[in-house]
Amino acid sequence: MKLGSTGESIKMALDTVRANKLRSGLTILGIVIGVTTVITISSIISGLNNNVQDWVNSLGSNVLWIYHMPVIGVRPTAEMLARKKLTQDDAIAMRSLPHVIAANAGVRHVNPIFQVGIIGIKYGTKKTQGTMLEGDQVAVKDTTEMSFIQGRMYTESEDERAANVVILGHDAWAKLFGKEDAIGKEVQIEGQMFTVIGVLDKLKEAFGGGDNPDDNRALFPLNTFLKLHPEDATQSGMWLSVKYDDPRNRDLVEDEVRELLRIRRKVKTWQPDNFAIFSPDSIARLWHELTGGLAIFMVAVSSVGLMVGGVGVMNIMLVSVTERTREIGVRKAIGATKKNILVQFTMEAITLCAIGGIIGILVGAIITLLIRLIVSALPATMSTMWTLIGFTVSLAIGLIFGIYPAWKAATLDPIEALRYE
Repeated sequence: MKLGSTGESIKMALDTVRANKLRSGLTILGIVIGVTTVITISSIISGLNNNVQDWVNSLGSNVLWIYHMPVIGVRPTAEMLARKKLTQDDAIAMRSLPHVIAANAGVRHVNPIFQVGIIGIKYGTKKTQGTMLEGDQVAVKDTTEMSFIQGRMYTESEDERAANVVILGHDAWAKLFGKEDAIGKEVQIEGQMFTVIGVLDKLKEAFGGGDNPDDNRALFPLNTFLKLHPEDATQSGMWLSVKYDDPRNRDLVEDEVRELLRIRRKVKTWQPDNFAIFSPDSIARLWHELTGGLAIFMVAVSSVGLMVGGVGVMNIMLVSVTERTREIGVRKAIGATKKNILVQFTMEAITLCAIGGIIGILVGAIITLLIRLIVSALPATMSTMWTLIGFTVSLAIGLIFGIYPAWKAATLDPIEALRYE
């Protein structure tokens, strides 16, 4: 090979590693730890991001949510909690807006102690626990993706007369009826009997994995629900959801909804909104802000390992230069230039770090696989971008910390080097 060629430099680096396995292993340990940290944490973040995005997508497209106060990333104030609640009439009024396809008003019954529904449904000797009670207008079938495996949606007439009918979520149906047909059967909820008219298909897994709590719910016509819990409309308030025609009209629809509500709620021109408008993207944006902090933590932790590894590489390369001083003199005597020596030792340092980077990637991949197999709530997924970043940074560490030892070797006086014992 040509003196100072890349191939020769890499071969000599590998020979150095083989000749000093323990020393080389300890030298690149920091690189391995740093890259492994990057791969592991980025895999967890990437998996969670994908899971959140899938969950957000399952909430529906071209949808806006309206509530009397902000609930995402904001601590409610006394003024927000005291605001006038939204009503069914607000949802009905929104249906007249030009780009609105459907508008729904809905409310859920929430246990005030545990903040989750703990209501049970009885059918014969069987009973569900933790069932969420929800009331919606008929328009919910248009604003939310709903798929039936049995039965049908309730009608406007059933809502208007507050008929005792109910639609069961998949898990609630499975616990009460197994695989049997539930249509036409009567179930007992809070001391009242309701006729089952529909069963919903199973939803996607909840955020973080596991069963989706919305699969264990009972869905009523809104006026039927208000017979059971009229206090929820005045205390917790109704959620409004608006389905619009085209993603390009999102800003226009939001402006129209805002203007309509400001008029209906008699908000003065100089006053701020006394309601909040959200979209599924709001959840995704908040989540990415949270994981941004985790990414900074990941960079900080991995940087420590990489810096330690870089110092270790510089140390072993300085030792290598000292041990091979005579060899450097011989190489210069037979025609190697400063550039040849500089390239040789720089490539050796880069190769050492590349080996550390590859080992770190492999260890990170194994840890990611173990997380997927053992912890179902953390759907870790290796990120190609962060894998490339981790490997590239390990090469950069080799270049940065290998320059000085390589320069020291390249500037050795050949005569003095040949005299070195």
